[in-house]
Amino acid sequence: GLRASPRARSAMPSWVIDQYGRNDVLRFTRDMVFPIIHFPNEVIIKVHAASLNPIDLSMRSGYGATALNMKRDPLKLKSADTEFPLTLGRDVSGVIMECGLSVSYFKPGDEVWAAIPPWKQGTLSEFVVASGNEVSFKPKRLSHTEAASLPYVGLTAWSAVNQVGGLNRNNCSGKRVLILGASGGVGTFAVQLVKAWGAHVTAVCSHDASTLMKKLGADEVIDYKSGNLEEQLKTLPLFDFILDNVGGSTEKWALDLLKQWSGATYVTLVTPFLINMDKLGVADGMLQTGVTVASKTVKHLFKGVHYRWAFFMPSGPSLDEIAELVDSGKIQPVIDQVFSFSEVPKAFLKLEGGHARGKTVIDVISKK
Repeated sequence: GLRASPRARSAMPSWVIDQYGRNDVLRFTRDMVFPIIHFPNEVIIKVHAASLNPIDLSMRSGYGATALNMKRDPLKLKSADTEFPLTLGRDVSGVIMECGLSVSYFKPGDEVWAAIPPWKQGTLSEFVVASGNEVSFKPKRLSHTEAASLPYVGLTAWSAVNQVGGLNRNNCSGKRVLILGASGGVGTFAVQLVKAWGAHVTAVCSHDASTLMKKLGADEVIDYKSGNLEEQLKTLPLFDFILDNVGGSTEKWALDLLKQWSGATYVTLVTPFLINMDKLGVADGMLQTGVTVASKTVKHLFKGVHYRWAFFMPSGPSLDEIAELVDSGKIQPVIDQVFSFSEVPKAFLKLEGGHARGKTVIDVISKK
């Protein structure tokens, strides 16, 4: 009646980088160290599909390395360059293979999805380890390929709209919402989210994405290439909430489009936090960032509007709520192109080319 356990795996296929740079730093290996459960709340997921986000391009080039390395090794117990070989990829849809001792919500064989934080090894691998509180059951109506397109952008939009912006299903009805950069991954999700909550949505994108925006529920679509965007938007009634996925010069005038002294809020996802830490170091970078956000917040508060920064936040419970919206048909994945696991460098080049309409997805279990 005794049965020997199968020989433990020690290596797995993965796409890694050994240094920061352009696309030629991507390297395929069959000898990436197999993930190990270090904490009782962790799970190992067999990756069926992953997807790429702009942060993967940035991380490939070294963006945010100072802050992320501090998070990886806050006590500096390890030697330098311990992040290499580094696996990129934040989204995963797959199947639970193994659970830590304190994980009771999941069991091996469960189909799940998650967004892995940037300071952990990523999902362009056969297996990935995640904390149980970062994982959620995959929406039943989606395939793994479809599901992998949503977690990172969904949680980023959820953070901006709900946790930072304060909008939810109970207070969003009838509010006028403006989304700048609406045709990317975060934008397409945010349009559907606030529309599901009853908002009036104005989406800003290029003309060739206008049909997609209408399909996703946008009430008005503004083509930023058809003239001066600021002047076009000034002809519309004022907004209750603005989500800015673009940054740059838009911040100089976008807050003037908000209703004053009504609780109206501007939230931007384009912040100097990681850049400051890369340039100035941890202490000076955090200080500079704090001074910047505080001064902008106070400046705009005197004008009667709220100014906020938002960031991606890993959260299994938030993914649970997103899964409900997906399974009820209120949010659908928007996929630009699917690549096989052998085509990861091509997928990066596709993302780098810009002008995507939705997400670039990797079918990890594809045999191609």
